[in-house]
Amino acid sequence: MRLTVFWERMAEHFGAGYAENFARDHVMSELGGRTVHEALAAGWDAKSVWQVVCSVMDVPAERR
Repeated sequence: MRLTVFWERMAEHFGAGYAENFARDHVMSELGGRTVHEALAAGWDAKSVWQVVCSVMDVPAERR
């Protein structure tokens, strides 16, 4: 998954404004105690991060 697609999906699910706040502030144990931004910076691929976000935040199957 390309980062542009990842951020589009984040904005579609959370809303453009909140997606950035969530990615910056929400620490998830499934990402090794990192935020979305930290996980991506640490080398996690966007698809894996998106899968974690979907699981943690109960993103509907049609948006995954």
